[in-house]
Amino acid sequence: MRAGFDPRLYLVTDTALCAPRSVPDVVAAAVAGGVTAVQVRDKTASRRDLLALTRAVQAVLADRPDVRVVVNDAVDVALLTGADVHVGQEDLPAAEVRALLGPGPLVGVSVTGAADLAAVRALPSGTVDLVGLSPVWATPTKPDAGPGLGLDGVRTLAAAARDGGLLAVAIGGISARNAAAVAATGVDGICVVSDVCAAPDPAAAARSLRAALELVRT
Repeated sequence: MRAGFDPRLYLVTDTALCAPRSVPDVVAAAVAGGVTAVQVRDKTASRRDLLALTRAVQAVLADRPDVRVVVNDAVDVALLTGADVHVGQEDLPAAEVRALLGPGPLVGVSVTGAADLAAVRALPSGTVDLVGLSPVWATPTKPDAGPGLGLDGVRTLAAAARDGGLLAVAIGGISARNAAAVAATGVDGICVVSDVCAAPDPAAAARSLRAALELVRT
């Protein structure tokens, strides 16, 4: 695990769901409520706009070096901002991403099943730090994510990731209502999108999620 990375409550941003508030404003509130890592994701943004958005998120977290910022897909933006990066199965190969970024940044990869995870585990040690198990359940924020893994599927993949020295986070359909059940599968963290980005009070939403997670850890 890269130093200083805490994936317990991992926010993935959605610009449309945050509106009319800005993404940085939602991020700041969510982190105040207990979010521990932030991935900047906006599939519709130009690279220039994504760069500006990532820098704006980094700016509101300037006094929170414990909360790492991850860029979704865009390795060039990660290079320019010094952020970590998370790639999907159709993005640049993880080994090439690591070669571009060097040894310092965290590299995460989405996996949708045992075959994807086996491919990640077959890479040289240190290539990938974290796998995103996706999706736990179907979700409207990523309709092309494929069939849901379910809790049993997440539990199996989380154990295999741990055996391979990888952190694992789960994403897809997670909310305060089911966060504890997902955390109990043995993942290192949960990822949320709409439950925080669309919440009237992102800080309160994050607090509710953290409270659910703490019930599992106690």
